[in-house]
Amino acid sequence: MMAEKRLNICLLSYRGNPNSGGQGVYIHYLSRALMQLGHKVTVISSPPYPEIHSGVELIKIPNLDLYNPSHLFKPDDYAKLRDPINFWEYFLMTTGGFPEPLTFGLRVSRVFREQRPRFDIVHDNQCLAYGILDIARMGYPTVATIHHPITVDYQTELSAATTLLKRLKVMRWYSFLRMQKRVVPKLSKIITVSECSRRDISRDFKVPVAMFRVVPNGINTDFFFPQGDELREDNRLLVTTSSDTPLKGLSVLLRALHLLNSSGRQVKLTVIGEPKKDGLVLKMVEELQLGTSVWFTGRIDGQEFANHYARTAIAVVPSLYEGFGMPAGEAMACGVPVISSDGGALPEVVGDAGIMVPAGSAADLAKAIARLLDSPAERKAFAQKGLLRVAASLTWEKAAQKTVDVYREVIGANHRF
Repeated sequence: MMAEKRLNICLLSYRGNPNSGGQGVYIHYLSRALMQLGHKVTVISSPPYPEIHSGVELIKIPNLDLYNPSHLFKPDDYAKLRDPINFWEYFLMTTGGFPEPLTFGLRVSRVFREQRPRFDIVHDNQCLAYGILDIARMGYPTVATIHHPITVDYQTELSAATTLLKRLKVMRWYSFLRMQKRVVPKLSKIITVSECSRRDISRDFKVPVAMFRVVPNGINTDFFFPQGDELREDNRLLVTTSSDTPLKGLSVLLRALHLLNSSGRQVKLTVIGEPKKDGLVLKMVEELQLGTSVWFTGRIDGQEFANHYARTAIAVVPSLYEGFGMPAGEAMACGVPVISSDGGALPEVVGDAGIMVPAGSAADLAKAIARLLDSPAERKAFAQKGLLRVAASLTWEKAAQKTVDVYREVIGANHRF
């Protein structure tokens, strides 16, 4: 049998740093796994730039970097506003919008028009901008990943807004969704990370289910791995939340923690993340008198994750909705039993390797936590199931292999026209 062709792959990400969120993690590990399969991989990104592995090429496309703390919400040089794309980026940001997907698409489209780089496939990482369609019109086979429907984030934040002004701010911030809803139906194939995401994106973006290919994310076992039970604290919980938003369900977990401690338990919670100052989470910690029970780590390096998991008895994933649920997979990879909500795709990730509770129910969450705290044997059994589940189906090598299958399908279809 003839060996399949080595592909020249372009990954696009409007922001690619792993510390900026899940999209950066996706680029970081997928690019490495694709390269390790023998393909040539180029990442094109704007700031904050991704961390990439040796052997993966990075092409940097500067933007105004308006969220850089050294010049927050303003250009470091106002002369840059002479460029129309820069001016548009600054204008949209100052009027409450989120310009990065739109302006990255314009910039990367300009690069492709001017340089005509040679790629077999272009893979967009949830930018979904008009510029991505321009690249497809130039003849490049193009596919996009949508991790989860941003429409869910929008509706959740809109429901949580308590005043008209706050609602208007949410509507303005998510105005980029109008563009994405126009772009998505014109793409040839969409990669998404779960059956739940496929169903919900299909519904909210009004595209046929047949356009989707499901490729679950992998778990980085370089950072997430078991370290034994020597440091384990039997009354400590852990939750990972990269953003202080209602969708992550941290408020539900805080209420459950209050119920547990009010019943006479002394349960501790480690929150891997940093809450907003004067935000809902810190107010709840104060109102529920949880100040001595909750510890926020702030941002941590990847290598620190396993150390935190090694100290915890149970990992909790209380999200109201997840398009995939990376924290659940990471906990399982560390050999920590998981209690998860049934929000979104979490049942697909956890399977029978953890306890599922109804999303948003603090009472059910508290009961599940109490059950596992009182049963070391059950915790050990779930931990072992989680390790086996990660090894069987949640590796980046498997994710990369399935992604390449989608690439070849799109390339083959493109050559037929």
